[in-house]
Amino acid sequence: MKECRFIAASGMLGIGVPEDSLRKAMACEPHFVAADAGTTDAGPFALGMGVCAFPREAILRDLTTLLRNTVPAKVPLLIGSVGTGGADVHVDWFMEIVREVAASEGLELKVAEIRSEQSKDFLLEQLGQGRIRALNPAPQLDETTIRRSERIVGMMGVEPLQAALAAGVDLVVAGRCSDPALYAAMPIQMGLPHGLAWHAGKVVECGPSVCERPAHGMIVGYVRPDEVVIQPIGPGLRCTTQSVAAHSLYENADPFCFTEASGVLDISETVYEQIDETSVRIRGSKFGPAERPTIKLEGAELVGYQSIMVGGVRDPFILREFDDWLAKVIQRVELSVEKVFGKSLEAMGARIDYHAYGRDGVMGALEPDRARIPHEIGLVVEATAADQQTASALVQLTRQPLLHQPTTKWKGSITGFACLHNPAHIERGPVYAFNMNHVVLPDTPVSMFRIAVTHIEEARHATL
Repeated sequence: MKECRFIAASGMLGIGVPEDSLRKAMACEPHFVAADAGTTDAGPFALGMGVCAFPREAILRDLTTLLRNTVPAKVPLLIGSVGTGGADVHVDWFMEIVREVAASEGLELKVAEIRSEQSKDFLLEQLGQGRIRALNPAPQLDETTIRRSERIVGMMGVEPLQAALAAGVDLVVAGRCSDPALYAAMPIQMGLPHGLAWHAGKVVECGPSVCERPAHGMIVGYVRPDEVVIQPIGPGLRCTTQSVAAHSLYENADPFCFTEASGVLDISETVYEQIDETSVRIRGSKFGPAERPTIKLEGAELVGYQSIMVGGVRDPFILREFDDWLAKVIQRVELSVEKVFGKSLEAMGARIDYHAYGRDGVMGALEPDRARIPHEIGLVVEATAADQQTASALVQLTRQPLLHQPTTKWKGSITGFACLHNPAHIERGPVYAFNMNHVVLPDTPVSMFRIAVTHIEEARHATL
């Protein structure tokens, strides 16, 4: 029977790749191994600052484990959205780690680098031609938005990955990439049904999270002409029809239709079947090709610099009237800001936010249980301004009012706020925000991506 076998080695490179499970999984003689390495869940800082959400040591450990097992077996390894953000700086950073692993393990590697960062001039040209479309919801996108972006990446589908695989590489290092595309690329390239291939990628993209109780291990997938089989490898791991179906709905606005660069995955008629104690069969998934491909854009821009102060309140009198007490603190702080800087926070283009953990620090205004009086509150004060010095000055102005704001139940001086650190304020540095939810209508699904092949052992470099 024609089939494509693969291993989803990790839900996120950096959280660990259990080598014992990987070795067991390799017994299926996979056509490829893959792991996602990026996400927007971590926020815009990775793209904006050009850094990874995981420590270098964790990426080095996981990549060493993977290459140590895949290269000798001549099984290609695909890593998508490297460095969390998937920009050029992340690809360069990841390639340094690849070279370190190759040297330490004595490996000779043929590596395809796929770069997904977009030039601002190119995007301005596309915008002028009406080839950038807004998704819903989307912020305003104009020339100014593009120019002030720190970095902008396009999310690739299967086609750039397929072009890289066609070069016969040991490793694909991909910039920003659709998670399911990592797993759909080769099955589709082998002529297997697009719907089953994309659905397989959808359910395994987070590794063992598709299991009933996620734990350390990995997932083996089999894509065949009329089915996909999902099999977990690792102690205590078990997939059920419910867990696989549930993960099919994960991170999507529509429960049945998921848009990718080249079309839409439709699982409205999919059937899930338990075939043994731990494995599940998927049938009936379909894929509708798009009239023309779309490449989703992700951009990050600098919105200012931030300083914070962390402290706590345990005084029962303050806690009983916390909203009124904090409102008076805020009023005093705003008056102090105007006296020191000669203008209001709004006029400065700055803001001070107060996050009350133990009451509504997580949910904010959506918290349904705000009437309950907690026994203590952790308060994080967050000042954002155009420069670091101003942000620190603003948060410093909040300390004295927080320390000594009186309550209606106590006469005389009080100290009701305990700072966690000394000095009390902490400089967080630059702060970024995502500024796009748009797609480009490219010439082809590959045209916005640059693919180069590097032979590490000989330091030779070629462009596809």
